[in-house]
Amino acid sequence: MKTLHQNPTEPEFVQDPYAFYRAARADGDLQYWADYDMPAAFTHDAVQCILRDRRFGREVPPEMTKPGPAHLAPWLAIEATSLLEAEPPRHTRLRALVLRAFTSRAIGSLAPDIETLCHHLIDQFPSDPFDLLDAYCTQVPVITICRLLGVPEEMAPDLLNWSHAMVAMYQASRTRETEDAAARASTEFADFLRGYIDERRSDPRDDLITRLITAEEEGEKLNTDELIGTCILLLNAGHEATVHALSNGVKTLLETGSVDALFGDALDETVEEILRYDPPLHMFTRYAYEDLQLYGHDFKRGDQVALLLGAANRDPVIWTDPDRFDPSRHIQTNTSFGGGLHFCVGAPLARLEMRIALPILFQRCPDLSLTQAPEYANTYHFHGLTRLEVAKG
Repeated sequence: MKTLHQNPTEPEFVQDPYAFYRAARADGDLQYWADYDMPAAFTHDAVQCILRDRRFGREVPPEMTKPGPAHLAPWLAIEATSLLEAEPPRHTRLRALVLRAFTSRAIGSLAPDIETLCHHLIDQFPSDPFDLLDAYCTQVPVITICRLLGVPEEMAPDLLNWSHAMVAMYQASRTRETEDAAARASTEFADFLRGYIDERRSDPRDDLITRLITAEEEGEKLNTDELIGTCILLLNAGHEATVHALSNGVKTLLETGSVDALFGDALDETVEEILRYDPPLHMFTRYAYEDLQLYGHDFKRGDQVALLLGAANRDPVIWTDPDRFDPSRHIQTNTSFGGGLHFCVGAPLARLEMRIALPILFQRCPDLSLTQAPEYANTYHFHGLTRLEVAKG
């Protein structure tokens, strides 16, 4: 296994991680990424294999758990109840409850509302150049997830601030200031949801929070802390990745002159190609749950491995000319939403929002153009823009 050195906060890497992935993938399935002090899977085969291998999981083996620092206690308390961090049997129970409430029917019923929201946001676009990331790509997902959960839309700015502070904990550029901000946000977010859940118990509505509460009251044993953790996960994951998917998609469509692909018979292929070509999340990690050998590497129980979703999506073994954006490309399974037990429960909603928001944007603004070269934020392993400056034409 080759040892690789690549600082994930280095500016050139932040703007284009694919060159590093390409070189690493050429040397085999697994390489040791020294900056993360763990082996990393770079090929589609290796990433998909480990995502589905139950000998690996998200939870730290119990004998290796250590108490976290006191200043992070509020954030760690939320993480402890998160579906994303759970393994069976806890994961099985939590995911079943979420899927019972987060049904395809509930998601599909949002389509007319998302269409109306998109038009409303576009009606408010200024005549001068503006930041589409803030005016559209962020607003569509956060307002949609607020409505799905039943959270007041006027809370959207607070939810965004809390979410940004909490997910910053996963960034390579994390500092003590990042940790303090995440702890404050966790406390405020949990306090708000605790009060709001109490309101929904006495005044049930046709929303996701009420359905999760009902499942709890029917003996499914979803306690209040789990309700809070689940709602925070859905709010955070339900918009963070979609914001980047939309903005990365607009950037790609404009830079490659591929906007027309949204209006033919290849809309689904175009959305999948956007997700493959420049996904919003580039890395997940897993722990080995037993001693094993895989791809020539000996794993010990408790060893971590990085799964490079962004690298797997550019594997030439799976996709011809993978560094080329091709909206007519035949749909094949990409890794943008993970895989296996932890495949993203919000993937159908994210795809729905992209299928609606992107065509409406370019239908209403056919002369939309970039006024500045977009730059990616130093937030790896997330991959999203700092701004998206455009003019309506």
